[in-house]
Amino acid sequence: MNKQELRKLIRKKRRALTPAQRHKAGRGLMRSLHHSPKYLSASRVALYLTNDGEIDPLWAIEDLWKRGKEVYLPVLHPIRKGYLAFIRYRPETKMRQNRFGIAEPDFRFNKRIPARFISIIGLPLVAFDSRGNRLGMGGGFYDRTLAFSRAEGQTPTLVGCAYAFQEVRMLPAESWDIPLQYIATDKQLTSLTDL
Repeated sequence: MNKQELRKLIRKKRRALTPAQRHKAGRGLMRSLHHSPKYLSASRVALYLTNDGEIDPLWAIEDLWKRGKEVYLPVLHPIRKGYLAFIRYRPETKMRQNRFGIAEPDFRFNKRIPARFISIIGLPLVAFDSRGNRLGMGGGFYDRTLAFSRAEGQTPTLVGCAYAFQEVRMLPAESWDIPLQYIATDKQLTSLTDL
């Protein structure tokens, strides 16, 4: 199965989940993240707002707020096309819809931070394998934005967020792909650096 077919199949599975299944999975994702001492001690964590049936990190976001942590969201960079900026996210943050119809903090009114100063970035994905390869939506936004991490020893820590059923046996890795260090699903947290 090629990448396009795999994307279509797994996106269909994600969208077929009921609201109750999504809710349960989102809470499971938060519990899985709690198994990481790095996550619990991180002062700045970037997550995302769910789109297209992705596992929902909302419970993790609310938990981070309660624990006094700074939460950041990815925003399509208005000047550096194909890149993301990370903007602090609070309940009162001014939001807008980006060109993909995804809610994001308004770039004009909110403070952004370079990705290298974020402790953990939780990335959405379409599929993942046990070697830390991630299949995204195909735009390459995260790979371009996080390319610096190859030379800097993988700072920040990259955590793929997914439903357990999104795991596949093996994904082809391209030279520009940035590998994940952890996978957090609705079932468990897996460290990929110890494998």
